[in-house]
Amino acid sequence: MDHIIYTAMSGANTAANRQAVLANNLANVSTNGFREELATYRSVPLNGPGSSTRVFALETTTGHSNLPGPVQRTGRNLDAMAQGNAWFTVQGLDGTEAYTRSGIFEISSTNTLVTPTGLPVLSDGGAPIDVPQGSEITLGTDGTISAKVPGQASTSLGRLKMVTPDADNPIKRGDDGLFRGTSGDPLPQDANAKLLGGAIEGSNVNAVATMVGMIQSARQFETQMRLLQTAETNDKSASQLLNVQG
Repeated sequence: MDHIIYTAMSGANTAANRQAVLANNLANVSTNGFREELATYRSVPLNGPGSSTRVFALETTTGHSNLPGPVQRTGRNLDAMAQGNAWFTVQGLDGTEAYTRSGIFEISSTNTLVTPTGLPVLSDGGAPIDVPQGSEITLGTDGTISAKVPGQASTSLGRLKMVTPDADNPIKRGDDGLFRGTSGDPLPQDANAKLLGGAIEGSNVNAVATMVGMIQSARQFETQMRLLQTAETNDKSASQLLNVQG
């Protein structure tokens, strides 16, 4: 069997993986705060006896695009968009601290500030934020939280924990779609982080570019499959020739 099947299989597998990443991005083109997943690959020559004429495609470290999504103004007092590269902090289902760019907040039935999926939003002290029953919540540009109960003076409930990843404190996407520190430790509070109230951030996925990428991946996959069919045809022809000669 021609060894081209191994390089063709490597190429087909890479094209299929890229197609899956692009499909997930396209599915989240309307998800608030979604960060586009990136897929990168590199060529690795096959070393061994003889010349290194064959090259495999291997996936390298994946990441996400830090380009900001579009501003979507809602005017809702519990909506917020993190500015710059700042992220909101929530408590994941596994109990660990996690980060999101989605700033749609709600008040739960137990009077706690949560995300639409029920995850507690954390304060700069790393604790869930309790809200007085019947109060109106206001978010300051620096993340401070104020509550006003009708007939009473406004009171401060603390400040949202906002973090800003950098080269020393990178983050990565988890299986639940939330981001966490690559070291496993919580990121420090960014005292200079700001938010825009009454607005949320849209997905940073470019739908047109993603669809073009999916078409390219599909064509690359078809090319690799044709190479496999060619290798099979060559193998059958060689076998028939040997049988005739035998």
